[in-house]
Amino acid sequence: MNTNNLILLLIGILAANLPFLSERLFFVFKFKDGNKKFAWRLLEWVVLYFIVGGLAYLLETKMGQAQVQKWEFYAITFCLFLVFAYPGFVYRYFWRKRLN
Repeated sequence: MNTNNLILLLIGILAANLPFLSERLFFVFKFKDGNKKFAWRLLEWVVLYFIVGGLAYLLETKMGQAQVQKWEFYAITFCLFLVFAYPGFVYRYFWRKRLN
């Protein structure tokens, strides 16, 4: 595994967990009640999935010609991004309530 792949993998893991670490939308917009609902976290997570996918596509085009992908590739990467988000989800909804 080369350095670009490792960096992209770490960025994917970090991006998948970001929505569960902050009460702000994209770390910028603060909610009036101070509580971010799960639907906003899910929307933020999907947007981050597309951002990481776009970054991966840019890295692939810089290395050479980008490979054409079918729907199976996107289904697998979506599920992998979902697995990456598991630690942040567990922290937010299971561990955090026990710690307080």
